[in-house]
Amino acid sequence: MEASQTKLIDIQQLRKGMFVQLELGWMDHPFPVGSFKISSDEQLQTVRALGLSQIRYVPSRSDVQVEDTPATASATAEPSPAPVAAAPVEALSPAELARRKRQADRLAQERSLEVCERRFFEATRQYRKVGEQVRSSPAQARAQSEELVDGCVSELLANGESVIRLLTEVSGDRSATHPINVMIISLLLGRSLGLGEEELKELGLVAMLHDLGKLELPERVRAFDDQFSSAEYRMYQEHVEQSVQVAQRMGLSPAVQKGIAQHHEMADGSGFPMRHKVDRLETYGKIVSLVNRYDNLCNPARMAIALTPHEALSVIFAQMKARFDATVLGAFIRMMGVYPPGSVVQLVNDRFALVVSVNSSRPLRPRILVHDPQVPRSEALVLDLEHTPDLGIKRSLKASQLPKAALDYLSPRQRICYFFERAVEAPVATGVEP
Repeated sequence: MEASQTKLIDIQQLRKGMFVQLELGWMDHPFPVGSFKISSDEQLQTVRALGLSQIRYVPSRSDVQVEDTPATASATAEPSPAPVAAAPVEALSPAELARRKRQADRLAQERSLEVCERRFFEATRQYRKVGEQVRSSPAQARAQSEELVDGCVSELLANGESVIRLLTEVSGDRSATHPINVMIISLLLGRSLGLGEEELKELGLVAMLHDLGKLELPERVRAFDDQFSSAEYRMYQEHVEQSVQVAQRMGLSPAVQKGIAQHHEMADGSGFPMRHKVDRLETYGKIVSLVNRYDNLCNPARMAIALTPHEALSVIFAQMKARFDATVLGAFIRMMGVYPPGSVVQLVNDRFALVVSVNSSRPLRPRILVHDPQVPRSEALVLDLEHTPDLGIKRSLKASQLPKAALDYLSPRQRICYFFERAVEAPVATGVEP
């Protein structure tokens, strides 16, 4: 965005309704995106607590304006302190240097994960707010939805290569984590299929809002259960039409409405409610129906029947291939890799590991957390298999197949939740024998 379209104001002039651009690094603020409209007192207080004296806002995208005031371009320079003689530096042993580097790398990894988790939780909070607003103020719910999706798309396009990151154990309301999971993976998949910015924004709205109509159903039938009676299953299927009606009240585009209407349709005509085949399905519906099924296999309402990410991908490819568009399914498998984040694996050296992230552009050599009895869990580093060509994955496992020591160390997730981050060079873990 051009600088002339923004204004730099004193932080005390900040108000609800302003669209701000945080000129901070990815890891220096808790919001899912760096550009957004402040819509609550909580967000306002959080921004003011970041320690900024000035902030940039976009008048054309804001609901409130401030009078033009001369912004202080630079603070008065403080007098430079007198130079202090450097203290003699004690020579460090190679072992101590390695220990310090390992500690710094581990802290950087923890910080990166913490940022992804904050962004995910903030996104689920905003989704819940949309659900609260949609009946009384559908226009406001639309604005809130577009703000979240637009911000995610802008960050995704600015990232270059992106990493699909497994989050730590997520608690809370599945009805909020599921749509955010589907939105994140759908956006990554849409990008890999070459969708443009505006198409990605529409796709993000389809993915985020595809189940919003479940709020109109009795709570007992909002999440699919394979033990439903025929009457309960018919009632469950009504959520598609209810979601389309919600999208209509929100004033969303016909393309978004159609994508929502098709999120349970299958390429072979076995889906619902219209039983359309692939030649009548639009791109948004093809993408969201696949990602929706993948997340439901990993995170079903009854966790006793949950599949690991590797199992879910294998089942989709081996048993459900005919239900999905071949181009979309191929792109999804290439993007997620053979072992998607959250998969428990055994390496060629018989060590056990947890896949924690996959570069969506180069998925065949994921990053893994390795069970290493010689390294305390609190000091464990993520190992990038791209930098260890002699070490590979032998097979996928269920968590129940792990020895207790490895199970405790790796702590496989019961619920699988993802977010994306910019792909950067990962620290190379040492001490793992190929």
